[in-house]
Amino acid sequence: MVRPGGRSARVQASVHTAVRELAAEVGRDALTVPLVAQRAGVTPSTIYRRWGDLQELLSDVAVERLRPDTTPGDHGTLPTDLTSWAEQFLDEMASPAGRAYIRDALLGDPDGGNAGRCSAYAAEQIDVILTRATRRGERTPDTESVIDQVVAPMMYRILFRPDGLDAAYARRLVAGVLRGV
Repeated sequence: MVRPGGRSARVQASVHTAVRELAAEVGRDALTVPLVAQRAGVTPSTIYRRWGDLQELLSDVAVERLRPDTTPGDHGTLPTDLTSWAEQFLDEMASPAGRAYIRDALLGDPDGGNAGRCSAYAAEQIDVILTRATRRGERTPDTESVIDQVVAPMMYRILFRPDGLDAAYARRLVAGVLRGV
């Protein structure tokens, strides 16, 4: 629910900040709409009108926190770029905070829009890596193949079988998708 400019953007920013601060101070489970509203300097009705309920608000905050803040690094080759990105993605998403954000993003997402936004974030990052590799003359898989063979298995494991997740797992997935090109 990113809204450009004006009061709407200020309200969203103050409410998101309040959620993050309060979650750090009192814990996520202690959050309430009135508590967030008080910290953000808005009325609870503003939050209910905009987000519907606390879970949808937490979901919106989570989606924004899952948005990458930087462009993937350029290390000179597709295998190195994609491996570096996959290792970082796995590290961030598999962390306790990352898993909590993923759960929140999905729990407050009755229509699947947040899942689509999170998927688009990953696809955009992968597109950057693949476009650079193509410009260097390297053969590349398509974005959907990387999503299916690298991102999807990592997300499944992060959500349902988190034991044994490490950089070596990310490297094996990347090696597998690159064998096909």
